[in-house]
Amino acid sequence: MDKDNWQKLEKTLGYSFRDKSLLVNAMTHRSFANEYPDTTCPDNERLEFLGDAVLDLVVSEYLIGALPDDDEGSLTRIRADVVAMPSLAALAGSLGIGRELLLGKGESGSGGREKPSLLADALEALFGAVFVDGGYEAARSVVLPLVTPLLQQASADEGQDHKSRLQEFLQATRKELPVYRMIDASGPDHDRVYRVEVLIGDCVYGAGQGRTKKNAEQLAAQATLILLEQDS
Repeated sequence: MDKDNWQKLEKTLGYSFRDKSLLVNAMTHRSFANEYPDTTCPDNERLEFLGDAVLDLVVSEYLIGALPDDDEGSLTRIRADVVAMPSLAALAGSLGIGRELLLGKGESGSGGREKPSLLADALEALFGAVFVDGGYEAARSVVLPLVTPLLQQASADEGQDHKSRLQEFLQATRKELPVYRMIDASGPDHDRVYRVEVLIGDCVYGAGQGRTKKNAEQLAAQATLILLEQDS
């Protein structure tokens, strides 16, 4: 990373580091630190550990305020969806973090810049670096705008279980239960898009597309419900 790349990433995050070495630290993978032992910058694993805790706290605080009527189980499921590796990797990919990672030659040559685990870890390390540099409020100001759309989507998914509604509808009308079939998965590992269709008996009904299989199934079930309710 050079100075221009630092500034681009800072602009993307909406945060300017007082201590630029923390930004470099957050982007330094273990493979780079091992290949260049003379470097003064350690790998990002300690910052990742801290950033994971910061992310959990910011998300939990948001959910407590935004969903005052949800119980612990619902809040836990929503938080788990947002802080899971696929969600964080997709977010990191959209921020261009992969191209800024400091990787060893082997890791870089094997596609490390697109590996979901490395992207998710680096994003958490960035959150940890912002916390160390500017404190909790600074970290919150970075994390919250990035994850709020994910939280809103996860909250909507939690409150609208279309698969359960579809099953209840079919049981009430004495139709066969649905089968969910994945018909396509495209895009890089950190930003996959899944397409699922619903079969009832031998007939294909609704289809749905989402960044997770779970989300695609819910949207497919919703589309099927709309069709069935129109015909009933």
